[in-house]
Amino acid sequence: MATPRLKEKYHKEVMATLRQKFQYKSVMQVPKVEKICINKGVGAAVADKKLIDVALEEITSITGQKAVSTKSKKAISNFKLREDLAIGVRVTLRGDRMYEFMDRLMNVALPRVRDFRGVSDKGFDGRGNYTLGVKEQIIFPEISIDKVTKINGMDITFVTTAETDEESFELLKALGMPFVNKNNN
Repeated sequence: MATPRLKEKYHKEVMATLRQKFQYKSVMQVPKVEKICINKGVGAAVADKKLIDVALEEITSITGQKAVSTKSKKAISNFKLREDLAIGVRVTLRGDRMYEFMDRLMNVALPRVRDFRGVSDKGFDGRGNYTLGVKEQIIFPEISIDKVTKINGMDITFVTTAETDEESFELLKALGMPFVNKNNN
């Protein structure tokens, strides 16, 4: 299998750019994307168990890796929620699959969002990780619109080795993340 395009770009261009910008002494200090966690909450699964299977299938086809269901930790009677009930789906991508997904997300899926002007730069957590919310799963080409019964979104978290949000922002921007351009607003 060939090396993912984004991985090559990281090793050839991004590392050198970041090393020069932040004055790193060693290549090991240059931040990198460690993993991508995709999480999809399916609250309606309390009433309809089939929704979890549909969500598992969708996330698995989007990422190319088998997703697992997440279970509720405690019972909450107001939400008709019992303990150990499947209420979400998650998957963690690393290595080549992570770079492939990131490439598809930035170059294929995000531009398909209606009225897309870029992703917000407010999703950083203070420790160099970035979370992006996607409102519709149909932006991914792997999802057939005809088969979709319910539109729901997901959270995509980019976990990086960056120490600060600024380093993480520059890393993701150099990899091609389409952040909102502040000058145009």
